[in-house]
Amino acid sequence: MSLPIITVENLGKSYLVGHQSARGESYTALRDVLARNLKNFGRNAIEMARGQQIVQGDSVEEFWALKDVSFEVNAGEIVGIVGGNGAGKSTLLKVLSRITEPSAGKVCLRGRVASLLEVGTGFHPELTGRENVYLNGAILGMTRSEIKSKFDEIVEFAEVERFLDTPVKRYSSGMYVRLAFAVAAHLDPEILVVDEVLAVGDAQFQKKCLGKMQDVSREQGRTVLFVSHNMAAVKSLCSRAICLESGRVVADDLPDAVLQRYYHAGETEEFDGHIPRSRARSMGTGEVLLTHVEMHDEQGENCRILQTGSMLNFAIRFSVVKSVAPFFLELGLTDTEGRQLTQSRFPDYMQPGLELALGDYEINVGLNMTLFPGSYGILLALHRTNGSTVDWVDRCLDFEVLNAASDQAEHHPWAARGFFRPSEEWSDVAPLGKRLSEVPK
Repeated sequence: MSLPIITVENLGKSYLVGHQSARGESYTALRDVLARNLKNFGRNAIEMARGQQIVQGDSVEEFWALKDVSFEVNAGEIVGIVGGNGAGKSTLLKVLSRITEPSAGKVCLRGRVASLLEVGTGFHPELTGRENVYLNGAILGMTRSEIKSKFDEIVEFAEVERFLDTPVKRYSSGMYVRLAFAVAAHLDPEILVVDEVLAVGDAQFQKKCLGKMQDVSREQGRTVLFVSHNMAAVKSLCSRAICLESGRVVADDLPDAVLQRYYHAGETEEFDGHIPRSRARSMGTGEVLLTHVEMHDEQGENCRILQTGSMLNFAIRFSVVKSVAPFFLELGLTDTEGRQLTQSRFPDYMQPGLELALGDYEINVGLNMTLFPGSYGILLALHRTNGSTVDWVDRCLDFEVLNAASDQAEHHPWAARGFFRPSEEWSDVAPLGKRLSEVPK
């Protein structure tokens, strides 16, 4: 059994952060300023003598950007690294790229690493594009003949032929990224590390880069670590994802499961079916207010988890608080990214809208569709028949759909593609060239 190409064990990275003491006095005496500066000077002198980081401020705090991070990556995997700003993603990549030393733990890399962490990584601004290609190749440990054999492919991919002999300091940020990614992807590193820098490029080039990363992984067996806030790219490109929160690994699984954790990071609000006004959008005229929604299983019990193939049953309550023109109710299913997948309407398009007296009402709806395993949300809205919105509540209820066959070891609960299975009619199988009526029953 081959060893993982990347092994990270109990990795930690700490920084010293200085803080200026808050003072409430209306003025500061000269002696206080001198005493404070003398104290800071003494501390900085000691830190310099010890070879430690010099930190400005009256007090110093140790901040762990990464803490107890452990994982392994096998050759040929494309692993997405996700997390909010400040979660430690870029710090992790800098440690893996040997740009910065870890404070604790260890990293074992079994191959050459090419990094694209920021615009112009590894480029000398005074050198031309041509010269920087050879410089980067030399940094990666490639011979001149190896670089020369790849040179035409790099230039064609980057689409900077006209400016190849221009100093890169005159390149736009997009041109920088084009050439930098082309060099990193074509010079045969065993490990390719890409940060959010691809967002600088245009949409066409981003698509081209994603395709190239798939190629180097599937066809050449290269390993890719990909950091991005483009969740659609992570989901389509990566075979696995890791989620970081406050410098720690909180999820390491298939992209669907990890992105679900990422989308709900930091959420603390409990929801029991009652719709507080804080959950409602600002849009809406307010004559009718949505107040409650529940999901019921086949026994009529309140639930938030269903098996694939189960009927979707919802009980919805609303209050008519002011006289309102005819209106209708809309229920939509949304995915974890907030995209609406379906729409159901009552009354339907061929019937007049509801005209109700003041009071509280309840309505039940059943949706007969087969949802694939995953996480979903409910969107509820009330609209007048002329199109204006009366009330709108986005993601007022979240629920999970589990795989009914998840107890089978060979059937992963997140393996299904798409969101739901439509109503379908398939013919019988007929040999090519024969009509279905000629096939023996």
